[in-house]
Amino acid sequence: MSTKPFDYAAKLDYAGKTAAIIGGGVIGASWAALFAANGLNVVISDPDPDIETKARTRIAAAMPALVALGHAPFDIGERIRFVDDHAHAVADAFIVQEAGPERPGFKQGLWEVVEGAAPADALLCSSSAGIPASLQQTEMRDHTRLLIAHPINPPHLMPLVEVVPTQTTDPEVTARAVAFYDGLGKVTRVIRKEVPGFVANRLQAAIFRECVALVRGGVVTIDELDDIVTTSLGVRLATSGPFLSLHLSGGDGGLPHSIEQLGPPMERLWESLDAADFDPVTKELIARQADQSYGAWPIAQLAQSREAKEIAVLNALAAT
Repeated sequence: MSTKPFDYAAKLDYAGKTAAIIGGGVIGASWAALFAANGLNVVISDPDPDIETKARTRIAAAMPALVALGHAPFDIGERIRFVDDHAHAVADAFIVQEAGPERPGFKQGLWEVVEGAAPADALLCSSSAGIPASLQQTEMRDHTRLLIAHPINPPHLMPLVEVVPTQTTDPEVTARAVAFYDGLGKVTRVIRKEVPGFVANRLQAAIFRECVALVRGGVVTIDELDDIVTTSLGVRLATSGPFLSLHLSGGDGGLPHSIEQLGPPMERLWESLDAADFDPVTKELIARQADQSYGAWPIAQLAQSREAKEIAVLNALAAT
């Protein structure tokens, strides 16, 4: 069991260090807000001519959450600047956090440029949710430097960072990356193998497949399923995780006893799980129910409510 405290105000001394962020979209701007809140000078590189306006808006929107989690507010203009040249952006970087398009060709070309322009000891990290570093680094000369640092959206709020090295990543580079994200107050976990989707997204995909199957089969509606999850599994998994939950269910016998008692019925459930896909009928069904369940509220209002609840959970966990 992890005993790492949920200390989101934890900081190392990053004053004077520069974080270069490639891509100022939703993920890049969220990283920028977190980095700046931890004292880093941030350079955002993005060819979009309107990126400064867009990113500033997103960073300003992230500020209340960061303050609620214990960070001090910062001046966006003083801490963050924008350029449109990737090589220039990374020239003095302590870390390069790539958050660009999810296209292998883009990332391969980018890392070739970054490798030639960034300091030799800069951390090179991709935010990719599915393109492994081993595929991204094909145009690089040095295959010991690159790794995945995959956040859960939004990075300024959600604690987890999945660090996924390749088979050729230098272990010292991995250790430095873990120390960096831990220093931001993140919960950093090293994923031992490159698998599609890494871990968090694989779990999310597995759960969502069954969600779609249950809705498509007429067992529940989408809002009923949301309520079932948030009032049961959501609470439990936020506090103890799947394996610890099953361990506690086993009483004095712990996890082995739970598996002995609950394993056979669980295996029967596995066999009964339905396949799911987004065929036209399923997509129309989900869209219609989504409009009925959520259509009366603007997306921004729903997102604000969700964020307030997430902050409350995170601060409650920190307090314990």
